[in-house]
Amino acid sequence: MAESFVGIKHPFAVDPRNGRIAEEDDYTAHVEQMMRQILFTAPGERVNRPDFGCGIRRLVFAPNSEVSAALAQVTIFQSLTTWLGSAIEINDVKAHSIEERLEISIVYTLKARGERRYLNLEVTA
Repeated sequence: MAESFVGIKHPFAVDPRNGRIAEEDDYTAHVEQMMRQILFTAPGERVNRPDFGCGIRRLVFAPNSEVSAALAQVTIFQSLTTWLGSAIEINDVKAHSIEERLEISIVYTLKARGERRYLNLEVTA
């Protein structure tokens, strides 16, 4: 039997049915929401946690090269390991700069469940 889970939904919202903070009851979806939050938050964006985030949007504007893609892979791996290392294990990160897009593929394992998962993102300018 699966354990019950309730967390705050991201992005933060109010549930229109009851006027309370919207909740996420799917652990896998919650972890993916936290991953996206880390990836799309730029370091310095949070006042009380200036080192939080990865800032992948800024990488879209870097020169389109293998070096930029390698930098993206390292940055993503480090950020997710730092901020979600207790919940997930990063198995692989691939980033490809294609024209004005940055295509990202992340393979990770949910530690609590031993599930291997995939997150694919496309960031555009």
